[in-house]
Amino acid sequence: MNTGRRHTINLADARLGAQVLYCTDEFFGAAARLLNPLEPEWRAGVYDDHGKWMDGWETRRRRDNGHDHLLLQLAAPCRLEALEIDTRYFTGNYPPYASVQACRVAGQPDPHTAWQTLLAHSPLQGNHRHEFAVSSPDTWTHLKLNIYPDGGVARLRAYGTVQRDWSDASVARIDLVAALNGGRALACSDEHYGSMHNLLLPGRGASMADGWETRRRREPGYDWVILRLGRHGRIDEVEIDTAHFKGNYPHQVSMHGALLPEAEASDLGSQSLYWPQLLEPTHLRPDHVQSFREPLRDLGTLSHVRVNMHPDGGMSRVRLFGLPTGVVT
Repeated sequence: MNTGRRHTINLADARLGAQVLYCTDEFFGAAARLLNPLEPEWRAGVYDDHGKWMDGWETRRRRDNGHDHLLLQLAAPCRLEALEIDTRYFTGNYPPYASVQACRVAGQPDPHTAWQTLLAHSPLQGNHRHEFAVSSPDTWTHLKLNIYPDGGVARLRAYGTVQRDWSDASVARIDLVAALNGGRALACSDEHYGSMHNLLLPGRGASMADGWETRRRREPGYDWVILRLGRHGRIDEVEIDTAHFKGNYPHQVSMHGALLPEAEASDLGSQSLYWPQLLEPTHLRPDHVQSFREPLRDLGTLSHVRVNMHPDGGMSRVRLFGLPTGVVT
């Protein structure tokens, strides 16, 4: 992901629940491959019953005047800042043009749905990652990817922020930092082997690659990540999952927390060194889900949490349970 928008997440990620609802054709490559969070791969010499296996959505060659398209349900209602159309490994079979439309509906789009253009008819290159800025303040639930006239696309990514409806006064105790509740990973000391954003995904990690893992530390100190809650809240339980991390799990974990006005939420790496402690250094176990309640200090309402791994290693998921309070920012 572009470092300029590390505060966003890809809402077209199958792990978050995004799904393809319809496509005009997927003869050579299943449309669902567009939502794979892994990088596209090339399998030399691999063919299936329909032809060369490609890691993406690929339609047959059209013999009419139309064009192919698909409908995608995003993982959650969101505001989008950027789109990425990735044609890696599609060289002689990529679409020369594409456009993207969006809508917001409570159920599913139908023939009467009004679509708004996010990306106008734009040229593409083969074997290339195309990034397009989105300038819209609106909230979206679905996308329509149009390719002209046909061809293959490896990945579609839609970067933005979750816009959960908090107007329901009956909102109960939740994971305040879950990606689908608007939580975000903002900064970390290192993510050599695995992205910090994986910590907030639903479910357990599929492998070590589906977690946050740092390189082996060869100097004093420890690794850390700063998480922004989807909504301010009082944390009463912490859950750390070290799924698949067996010889490389952290020896200990500790946490700090703070309630920050949005205008002050900058240079967090330095600021967070002085936040009050939420959890003292506590031993972890390999490949295990551990919950912490009694050791937690009551810091009141929080907006940000710093999670420290002593001294390094990998974790699959972090859950911060509590009651949402305060104002959404």
